Amino acid sequence: MRYGQPDAVAIGFFGVFIAITLGITWWAARRTRTAEHFYAAGRSVTAVQNGFALAGDYMSAASFLGIAGLVSTSGFDGLIYSTGWLVGWPVVLFLIAEPLRNLGRYTFADVVAARLNPVPVRIAAACGTLATIAFYLIAQMVGAGSLIRLLFGIPYETAVLIVGAAMMAYVLFGGMLATTWVQIVKAVLLLGGAALLALLVLSQFGFDPRALFAAAARAHGAGVLAPGKLVSNPWDAISLGLALMFGTAGLPHILMRFYTVPDAHAARRSVFYATGLIGTFYLMTFVLGFGAMVLVGPDAIRAVDAGGNMAAPMLAELLGGRAFLGFIAAVAFATILAVVAGLALSGAAAISHDLWSSVVRRGAPKPGEELRVARIATVALALLAIALGVAFKGQNVAFMVGLAFAIAASANFPALVLSVFWRRTSTAGAATSMLVGTVATVGLIALSPAVQVDLLKHATAPFPLKNPALVTIPLSFLVGIAVSLLFPDRDGAARFAALERRVLLGQEGGEAA
Repeated sequence: MRYGQPDAVAIGFFGVFIAITLGITWWAARRTRTAEHFYAAGRSVTAVQNGFALAGDYMSAASFLGIAGLVSTSGFDGLIYSTGWLVGWPVVLFLIAEPLRNLGRYTFADVVAARLNPVPVRIAAACGTLATIAFYLIAQMVGAGSLIRLLFGIPYETAVLIVGAAMMAYVLFGGMLATTWVQIVKAVLLLGGAALLALLVLSQFGFDPRALFAAAARAHGAGVLAPGKLVSNPWDAISLGLALMFGTAGLPHILMRFYTVPDAHAARRSVFYATGLIGTFYLMTFVLGFGAMVLVGPDAIRAVDAGGNMAAPMLAELLGGRAFLGFIAAVAFATILAVVAGLALSGAAAISHDLWSSVVRRGAPKPGEELRVARIATVALALLAIALGVAFKGQNVAFMVGLAFAIAASANFPALVLSVFWRRTSTAGAATSMLVGTVATVGLIALSPAVQVDLLKHATAPFPLKNPALVTIPLSFLVGIAVSLLFPDRDGAARFAALERRVLLGQEGGEAA
């Protein structure tokens, strides 16, 4: 296998995808004139379309490249990410989807601020949102850089720069409408490509998954089918599972998608469709990961990329030749680009809607100003994404997204639940919960073995867990409850009664606080 050599077929697939998505962006740009179109696609997306777009947003580079890589090099433990990411969706369906659509306008902070003092709440929410997005962007940019370097032989840093520029173009000109349709195209391509690759793997084992797992055990020992190779500490496993499960309900770019549909009923149905699509995809990652372990080999995978992120493309070339590698790589590139666009859009919304319009302008921005600030923020986020992608070269992308989920689960999810379901939540409690969740999670990540040992090569780490969610999620809830009891809002009970009516009966997003 000759990696790093320019390939005409791969370049052709890339060119076709870029042409399709630029066409979508041009079409969407002609319809994106207001903040509602830029952030929420004019609330014109159907439940089925939003289900595919949600699946597209969620099935990121971490899902396709990272999980396959972790399973191929670590075995069973890599599947913690598959199951953890999937089981978060019932939380979204039953707790989050309907209140979010009935209470919010553009960002999840709209919901938290619906009955609280908006200024401190929105500042705290923006901090949690931007921290989550930063860690999520790292994973996507690292995956993109590794992928393009593998296919075209161009330097990693140049590849990251190309992805940042393309993402900027999609969001600047097309907004949420372009991002939604890019996600739909990407979801169809990813599901089709993964299904075809999984079938090719199973064809090598008589279409019997048990034969595949038995071959993995024979080649690499029975330990690859049991927990302990990647996550040996049970507390680490519990902490990671909590982050993946509750982080889903706190991801700003996922929550933002619920504002694109016309009503709460469509929001619930879109979660139902998305869960089916995502569950089907994660079942296929089992086959892809173990297939790469048996047919390609962990050593060969690590030789090409230290983080194991190129397992799926290498498996594609082995089973389908350079043409199939080109197709799978183009699908992976589509995956990265679409998710990066969604992240940039949610980050731009946090800066322009939550901070600029609601805090700086006190809810009364000048005509067209919010849209201009959003586009400036998009450029800044693209530059940040490029810098982070270069700085974290070589990290496994699934692992990095696990850290992003820890921030979302600790900073955003507790405040969202408390503000909607607990009548005694106060402005001080919600804001403190979000700030403590953000700062504590980022601080403990910096002190964890993931940074101190793996990245900085120190012998030990002050904090023992690689993912801090086991500590930071309860801490965020406890801080929010304690501060709310100590510093209650004067008219909190009346505001909560009004919020309950809106949660149950619904209200147009444009009227939300």
